[in-house]
Amino acid sequence: MARWAPGAADRLQRAAMELFAERGFEATTVAEIAERAGVTERTFFRHFADKREVLFGGQDRFLAAFVDAIAAAPADTPLVDVLTAALDAGGGALQEARTRDFARRRQETIAANEQLQERELLKMAKLARAVTDALLARGVADRHARLAGDMVVSVFLAAFARWIEPGEERSLVELQREALAAWCELAGATAPVATNGAFVGT
Repeated sequence: MARWAPGAADRLQRAAMELFAERGFEATTVAEIAERAGVTERTFFRHFADKREVLFGGQDRFLAAFVDAIAAAPADTPLVDVLTAALDAGGGALQEARTRDFARRRQETIAANEQLQERELLKMAKLARAVTDALLARGVADRHARLAGDMVVSVFLAAFARWIEPGEERSLVELQREALAAWCELAGATAPVATNGAFVGT
């Protein structure tokens, strides 16, 4: 097999998820993943630092999608619209990087392992912090920025849980917008209204 085999990363991910489901995360070795994918262990390590990175790789790109969308919003954009743009960008980035089936299998693997659950919580905490910092850079008040960072994570997690449910066909972006509208309703605010495909805050 060539050192940079075409599609090797995808095959490694599929092989890893199959083995995690069959044997459990802890019982699966890198050698077994590489063998099932039809590549060498060296090829595995060209793509992933360790087997955890099969599950958590791409985190920086995921966070950057939220942060870049916040930074790109015009200065006079209402906060709810800034958050909608960030969620759209983050959800879109995740959907481009992972299929719904992969996301579902990944979540099942994480749910069965306490250490992986802790890693996932840290990932979400990092997302909240990144959103908060990006909002602070826009001049949003500290208290509001922190609450908004936590809210973005809550909206994402609620939408993601629905996105991977069996039989669900709506996009993650659509489900996030629905969850954000519900959050606004709970907060006593007017939910963003869809206009020509874009959400406009009040």
